Amino acid sequence: MEHTEVASVKMDKDFDDIDSEGRWRKLYSEIRNQSHECSYKVAKYPENRNRNRYRDVSPFDHSRVKLENTENDYINASLVVMEEAQRSYILTQGPLRNTCGHFWLMIWEQKTKAVIMLNRVIEKGSEKCAPYWPTAEEKEMAFKDTCFLVTLISEDIKSYYTTRILELQNLSTGEKRKIYHFHYTTWPDFGVPESPASFLNFLFKVRESGALEVDHGPAVVHCSAGIGRSGTFSLVDTCLVLMEKRKEPFSVDIKSILLNMREYRMGLIQTPDQLRFSYMAVLEGAKLIRGDASIQNQWRELSREDQEPAVEPPALTPTQARSPTEQYNGNQRGGQPETGGEYRLDCKEPSQSPFKEQELDGNTTHKRRREDSISKSGTTKTPQSKSRTNDSERKRKSLGCICCT
Repeated sequence: MEHTEVASVKMDKDFDDIDSEGRWRKLYSEIRNQSHECSYKVAKYPENRNRNRYRDVSPFDHSRVKLENTENDYINASLVVMEEAQRSYILTQGPLRNTCGHFWLMIWEQKTKAVIMLNRVIEKGSEKCAPYWPTAEEKEMAFKDTCFLVTLISEDIKSYYTTRILELQNLSTGEKRKIYHFHYTTWPDFGVPESPASFLNFLFKVRESGALEVDHGPAVVHCSAGIGRSGTFSLVDTCLVLMEKRKEPFSVDIKSILLNMREYRMGLIQTPDQLRFSYMAVLEGAKLIRGDASIQNQWRELSREDQEPAVEPPALTPTQARSPTEQYNGNQRGGQPETGGEYRLDCKEPSQSPFKEQELDGNTTHKRRREDSISKSGTTKTPQSKSRTNDSERKRKSLGCICCT
């Protein structure tokens, strides 16, 4: 125990030294320069252009997730495997309007139990993620191109995150699965959470579901590009798992672990501030490993999760127009260009462009309002949907699912 305390003090001192000397940018540059670049040829195929949100954020060929039951197996998602920690994550971009069906197909095929969403749908006046799950008003969303139905079962709204339980139904087989949806609603793009306490309170909420454990498929973690906020979440979780597993918890080298993770997906952690926050969160989380049993209650109190959530102004809600059925089903060559232009990979701020109205693809069968305006209610449970037992065939026909007819 004495050795552990010495190592803990050293880790704290190292952090303080970097902080006082303003060396975070230098450390971040070292990580960026030492990161190994792998090939990403498939992401650049002409038929995949409309499946990438940003031109400069691509999954490596060796670690990309491949869709199985579809003509084109491409999705902008990377499988990150941390063997020692026994953790696997799928880091992916926020779905586009024309890739929501692919997103749910991936979740089904990978046997994912939880989706961790770290961005808002609308940020700084631009859509950073297509709304891919139903609101309490809509109750369900159908995706014709991959034959999935998503139903909202329950929703628990806190001040800065929302936990949902969704039912994912494969309309080809009638099989249903329960999926957790953990949505961090106050983490700014290129920024950091309000405090390590609020972040760790959220992280341990995800952990308590069991969805990160090895007996489930890899958790899907996304923000807008799937590298900044998503990298921060995965790095902190992995480091804390390793600290729990090792006999010498403070032998964990955060920089080395990040470099290892960057071998699976490019550009993880986008700014020196996100790097600094990751170190802070690991140091704060280490208090639990050192035996401070009360620390989780402190995180919950400091995060003020039971306060009234902020409500976004209605003016930010984009008009959501329908497009011709199946106009963008992901199977045509060419198609939409990447919607975000050049992304801000490794701390390159994007030029701000006004929000342009985007068409709603034919993969959904609803008009939906922007989810990001958080309601003021506390826990909301939606009424049970009418029984759909033994009616899969009727449902498929009514939705006109491409894969089922």
